[in-house]
Amino acid sequence: MQSQRRSSWVMAAYAAPSLPLAALGLPLVVYLPNHYSASLGLSVSAVGAAFLLVRLIDILFDPVFGTILDRTRWSAGRFRPWLSIGAPMIMLATWMLFLAQPGVGLGYLWLWLGVLYGGYSICILSHSAWGSTLSEDYNQRSRIYAWWQSGNVVGMILVLVLPVALAAIPQATIRGVPAMGWFIVLLTPLAVGVALMVVPEPQRAVASSVHKVSLKAYFDLIRRPTIARILFADLLLHIGPGVAGALFFFYFEHVKGYSKTEAETLLLIYFISAIVGAPIWAVAAKKLGKHKALMAAAILYAAVQFAIPFVPPTTIWAALPFLIAAGLPYSSAGVLLRAMLADAGDEERLRTGQDRAGTLYAILTGTIKVGMGIAVGSFIILGWMGFNAQNPAASAPIAMRGLEWMYAALPGGFALLAAWVLARYPLTEARHAEIRQQLAQIDRAAPNAQVSPAAHVVQSPAE
Repeated sequence: MQSQRRSSWVMAAYAAPSLPLAALGLPLVVYLPNHYSASLGLSVSAVGAAFLLVRLIDILFDPVFGTILDRTRWSAGRFRPWLSIGAPMIMLATWMLFLAQPGVGLGYLWLWLGVLYGGYSICILSHSAWGSTLSEDYNQRSRIYAWWQSGNVVGMILVLVLPVALAAIPQATIRGVPAMGWFIVLLTPLAVGVALMVVPEPQRAVASSVHKVSLKAYFDLIRRPTIARILFADLLLHIGPGVAGALFFFYFEHVKGYSKTEAETLLLIYFISAIVGAPIWAVAAKKLGKHKALMAAAILYAAVQFAIPFVPPTTIWAALPFLIAAGLPYSSAGVLLRAMLADAGDEERLRTGQDRAGTLYAILTGTIKVGMGIAVGSFIILGWMGFNAQNPAASAPIAMRGLEWMYAALPGGFALLAAWVLARYPLTEARHAEIRQQLAQIDRAAPNAQVSPAAHVVQSPAE
């Protein structure tokens, strides 16, 4: 059993790829749709539709790739090689999307979004599933994914600080979204390289037979009570913050009346608070249990979102406490749901004898993409309401009221619904301890089930 406590250096190296992946993920939701509509001249509805549909199409890729991950048998591990494959795809597509010039069309946007999301899926799935192998202990998994989530938030903070830092340098010739693109392209090979050199990938004992892939087997898996609650909660907890993130600058600049710099400062404070929150939720999970800690985080987030409309306009100091409070629970879903899914993977391995980590994290990533895609789809609703992204002052009054309602009420409502879904979550720490004990007995009784490091075969899902 890999229950030992990994060193902080190993944890930091494991978290390193989260920096460029998160630095990419935040602009994809907050900056890039706005950039293509407001700066490159594409219609807000067309941009919203492109991001939504490409993400939904990309979801079909996740279960296929998750199955490939589960069937990968390389000497370097099941997950590490795929991270090195996805990284160059991200670098190329980031260059094409973030450094695009005025005059590009929707076809260009669709093509490179597809490449980008493909590389992102490969990296995020392999990286997340890799973390599940670093320990089989209930509480250590919360610690592992707290490091993972902290890396994500640090990456988002770095990409947020970048425009502010460049604005203070008069000689800087690259700013805004293009500067973010350069940052991601340069950081990705460094971060992935550190992880591959430092972090091991323990190999588990698994059944020698390869599981058959079918739609029925796939839907049977997501209908499992434990997994279904994780996935539904994950979907809800990403729609809400996704909507808030996509509408953040529109809301604080054009409803609350803050300047661009003030809005960027508030978003930075929000993510700094999220870094503080990551270890807090890991500790809370140890005290309360993972699902109860996540319920508490969801309720806190909902309360803050419902209070946001009462923040006085144009008064940044009055808004700071609200953004700090909203940022604290931000990390809870990333930390706890992935740790919960690793536990659910143990439950599945006991039930079937098969390690389905790749498939499970593919499903989880799929719900995240659905949630964030729906969130960016809020642009479509704004367009229907008459919102003008290039000249918000010319927007219809109903569009501005809709903007405020979608920013505050929708995220809070989804968070409360997620807390309700988690209320009867069945896989407690005590139940997980029983599962681990049974798995340890099976592993001792079947040493020949251990995967051979020399077997480096990727078996086709069609086999």
